[in-house]
Amino acid sequence: MTQASAQRVQIDIEGTVQGVGFRPFVYRLARELELSGWVRNTMDGVLIEVEGAAETVDTFLQRLRADAPASACVESIRRHVVPVLDDTGFAIHRSTEPGRCALVIAPDLATCADCLRELADPSDRRVRYPFLTCTQCGPRFSLLTEMPYERSNTTMGAFPLCPNCEAEYETESDRRFHAEPIACPVCGPHVRLWDEQGREEADGEEALQQAEESLRAGSIVAVKGLGGFQLWVDAGSDEAVRRLRTRKQRPDKPFAVLFSSLDAVRVHCLLSSDEERMLCSPQAPIVLARKRQVHQLAEAVAPGNPSLGVMLPATPLQHLLMQDLQRPMVATSGNRSDEPIVTDEQEALVRLKGIADAFLVHDRPIARPVDDSVVRVMGNGFDAKGFESGDSPKARVMILRRARGYAPQAIRLRDGLAQGDGQGPVLAVGGHLKNTVALLREDRVWLSQHLGELSTLEADTAFRQAVGDLQRLLQADPRLIACDLHPDYRSSGFARELASSLSVPLVPVQHHHAHVVSCMAEHGLDGEVLGIAWDGAGYGTDGQVWGGEFLIAGNRQFRRFAHLRPFRLLGGETAMREPSRSAAAVLWEMMGEQMPAYRLPSWDVADDQRARFAALLRSGLASPWTTSMGRLFDAVASLTGLCRQPSFEGQAAMAVEFAAERAQADRRSFASGYSVDVAEPDSSGGTRVVDWRPMMSALLDDLRRGCSPEQIAARFHAGLAAGIVRVAQAAGLPRVVLTGGCFQNGLLLSLARRRLEEDGFAVYSHSLVPPNDGGLSLGQAVVAAHHYALVREGRS
Repeated sequence: MTQASAQRVQIDIEGTVQGVGFRPFVYRLARELELSGWVRNTMDGVLIEVEGAAETVDTFLQRLRADAPASACVESIRRHVVPVLDDTGFAIHRSTEPGRCALVIAPDLATCADCLRELADPSDRRVRYPFLTCTQCGPRFSLLTEMPYERSNTTMGAFPLCPNCEAEYETESDRRFHAEPIACPVCGPHVRLWDEQGREEADGEEALQQAEESLRAGSIVAVKGLGGFQLWVDAGSDEAVRRLRTRKQRPDKPFAVLFSSLDAVRVHCLLSSDEERMLCSPQAPIVLARKRQVHQLAEAVAPGNPSLGVMLPATPLQHLLMQDLQRPMVATSGNRSDEPIVTDEQEALVRLKGIADAFLVHDRPIARPVDDSVVRVMGNGFDAKGFESGDSPKARVMILRRARGYAPQAIRLRDGLAQGDGQGPVLAVGGHLKNTVALLREDRVWLSQHLGELSTLEADTAFRQAVGDLQRLLQADPRLIACDLHPDYRSSGFARELASSLSVPLVPVQHHHAHVVSCMAEHGLDGEVLGIAWDGAGYGTDGQVWGGEFLIAGNRQFRRFAHLRPFRLLGGETAMREPSRSAAAVLWEMMGEQMPAYRLPSWDVADDQRARFAALLRSGLASPWTTSMGRLFDAVASLTGLCRQPSFEGQAAMAVEFAAERAQADRRSFASGYSVDVAEPDSSGGTRVVDWRPMMSALLDDLRRGCSPEQIAARFHAGLAAGIVRVAQAAGLPRVVLTGGCFQNGLLLSLARRRLEEDGFAVYSHSLVPPNDGGLSLGQAVVAAHHYALVREGRS
């Protein structure tokens, strides 16, 4: 080929393109098209140079996106022409940026189709090997100990490669070229079965078979997985599932169920195409799907819940067990309540003692706990039967728990504020519930895996490890630390100590502002939005408990435009566990001293309890004011009798949502929603107040008339959506953000979105990070970075 007819192009690709087999893919594609050049990793992704006929180079560019590995995520491709070198061959080069830390950390990925074929091939040397992997699948983040991502910096470093594996690792055309976790039965980890005392009963294939026999017999087996232990039990055995509930002290919270195949899921659940796509994705999360009316699962798996958390096998070990068992299995996190999942087999013998009957363990160490991710496909409107349509063109995937498969993928910001303004990396430590931590560096924010509630020593240890992990893996020392405004959160106390020890500024960020900015960061929004942040509780700038907030918010600051009418948080945190207290507080605001004598058949509260409630409300003792939408949902759940004594966070609100869903076929319930008043601010320029009293008064009238809880729940949801539109109209901003834990409610989100869009508003909700407190750290990091810039400009 003459230089006149040849073209050489340099291509800069950013995204998740390291640790996912992207360089071997580029190598094979270039060789197939007979292009010369090279590919290497960079700090931000990969850099490629290719040379050949111009039309062939164009084909190469098109196929970079179209044919990329399923586990890769190409965020941007930049190209420019460079001088023709007239070289030959194509090579994979090592990085030429020594000392610079790559800004890409790949998440753990579900087993790919190629590895599954090997797993089932009797002639393959890895047949039925529980730890086979390649560049396109397997553990990444859960075994990474240091950067760069090399075998010696993972927990697989203790397993030297055998000659056959080493040959694959070094061969550029092999799909296991530089696949750091590769192994085989000769050189890799192995499984063993222990009894409850830790005595070995079997190893290898025999361990799998004995574990399967135990599960068929109804035993509870703790299975060491990719990011920690799971507790397995037969999902078809009500007795076995109830035994697990008793031992785990988890009376009602739904268990996730693992199925052997998509067809097996369809037997028990109704699946949209989007839900099927998520189940089969490289992330392989738990997907919330609607149960069929007739199914064969134990009722104790998800009591009173129309949905089921379903998942498909994500590791070779899970595939082997499920192929053999051919029955659905509960596969829930291996922990006790409020603790992180167990990662070490010796620790499991202690922390899971009295829960598990046997332990299926292996000798591949886990670097950090990484739980299963949870997602929900949110529809937009109703289908012919009145249910949310997951196949709607506007269906959206919402992450409810961001962990395996997603963490610690970075969120790209619209600009490079952090490094550009010179303050360096920002560490954000999240909230107290559903905690995550985040690190902002240059134009990206890395979120840790879901860590959970920081109420135990074990949780605090995992939290501190996650903070250290992000700093170490990204080689970033924070120059600014962000935390929640609440002074008593464990995460806030840690942030104060760390900021003091490092002599760096600390930026406390108001809880609901962080929620709004988290969603803004996902969508690259700047300027002001109306942020509607509804949740259970968040510390306000006035020291009160907020939770029903309408904020005029930007990335730097906010003002409170409107909020729910306050009522008492009766007994403080106790009210978050007892919905009857929220009901009593709401009734007190409506009728005062008449509350103790007020009677409803559905509100079954003893007279002496009413008297105690009244005494507390009269004095205000241990009963701060709150504007919490979560507690208003609790009040409705209690007054309608839908939930009297919840055993897990959000159960009462879920009961109201499920009741409203049951009424969806009757569209009249939604057309005649309850009304709220929106009080204008007084002359002093205060905030608007969304008064729920007309809504609750109409609700009580309906209860006295004998209306069903389903109709009442539907009218309550419709009234909230209508109230949102009224406040949005008053605010006059074209963009509305819906965030906070209450917007995990698919019905509330879809009603609010539809009515706002019908009124001409652009509506934004979460998809990359959870709307609950799992997304707080992202918002905190962005607010803190902008706040620092504001201070430097002298306008704080």
